[in-house]
Amino acid sequence: MMMLKIASLFIWMIGVALLFGLYQTAGLPHVIFGYTFIANGDRYNPFAPRHYTSCEFVGPYGGFRRPARNGKCAWVRMFKERDQ
Repeated sequence: MMMLKIASLFIWMIGVALLFGLYQTAGLPHVIFGYTFIANGDRYNPFAPRHYTSCEFVGPYGGFRRPARNGKCAWVRMFKERDQ
């Protein structure tokens, strides 16, 4: 019983280590800020089909412009500082 109490004091360190590992491998989250797309003749209609060509993300490391993946932009992407 005493060993379980001692182990419970250190279990939180597993979560911290996992978050640090995620930060080291994937970077920090950046959110979508802007994009360019092919308008298909109806630029201001939010329900018109669009094919995105590039996406711009902003976050702690500044702005990143990347090509769209399969004509779509993600809402959040992870970037590292050296990805500039």
